[in-house]
Amino acid sequence: MRSLILSAVAVVAFAFAGNAAQAERLTEKPLVDANWVEANLDNPSLVVVDIRSMTKEGSPYDAGHIPGSVYAPYGKFGWRAKVNDVVGMLPPLDVISKRIGSLGIDNDKQVVVVPAGQNSSDFGAATRVYWTFKVLGHDAVTILDGGQRAWLAAGKAVSTDAVAPDAVAFNVNFRPELLATAEDVAKARENGVALIDARPESQFKGETKSGVVARAGAVPGAKNISQSEFYSDQEGAFVASDVIESLVSDAGVDKDAKEITYCNTGHWASVAWFGLSEVMGNKNTAMYDGSMTEWAADPNREMVVSE
Repeated sequence: MRSLILSAVAVVAFAFAGNAAQAERLTEKPLVDANWVEANLDNPSLVVVDIRSMTKEGSPYDAGHIPGSVYAPYGKFGWRAKVNDVVGMLPPLDVISKRIGSLGIDNDKQVVVVPAGQNSSDFGAATRVYWTFKVLGHDAVTILDGGQRAWLAAGKAVSTDAVAPDAVAFNVNFRPELLATAEDVAKARENGVALIDARPESQFKGETKSGVVARAGAVPGAKNISQSEFYSDQEGAFVASDVIESLVSDAGVDKDAKEITYCNTGHWASVAWFGLSEVMGNKNTAMYDGSMTEWAADPNREMVVSE
């Protein structure tokens, strides 16, 4: 079913692509620091997107944000969607493009994504949003390394003035090579594609499982590199490329291998995808957004539990 949907999506994306222009990038780097963001705040091509989730205390954006940033909380804005009863999927292209346009982001804008930055799982909100822009064909996107945590640690100014952007048109140039399907995962071994399971080791081994996943275990042949290895909770920063190369080597995967990352809902998988594709530089990397929620729901799909 997903393959049929993607075929239809590809047709729609082709129609969108005719009007899509690629932004002039203010940076080629996947990660920038607080000084870079501050130096570019007055650039009209820049849109800073605060994706911090609501807390028990209320809106972290209202409490203080990077001046001029727009607010699109990860859990409420609609960066992910339930598709065919599977949570965490890429929303339909017409839906997500309209949402992005509502933030004042068109195809000429450079986007900076700002998470809270407290830990690796939180940072996964930023990597998932970053991946969304990439799969939609928008390369002018980067992440504030360490998020709002790093901004505050650097002593930068915050504002409580909310920004209400004017809606604009954001056109999609869909990149199917960045989005893996269940069919791609099923054929991975015979096609020589490495599978990277970004979940904690206990879930990979089948000792525990997420509540949204029907069965414990992993996809046969997968290698485990936990998303927590890609981000230093203590330092509040993404790890360097050489660290990721060591993680890949230790997992027994070639650093240039064709690979697919997965987790439970395509959240932690985006941390691994970002590290492998954008920081280490392996552009042969795709992400399976359906992940174990979709995979394990079908009893005919094989899973393994470690002894």
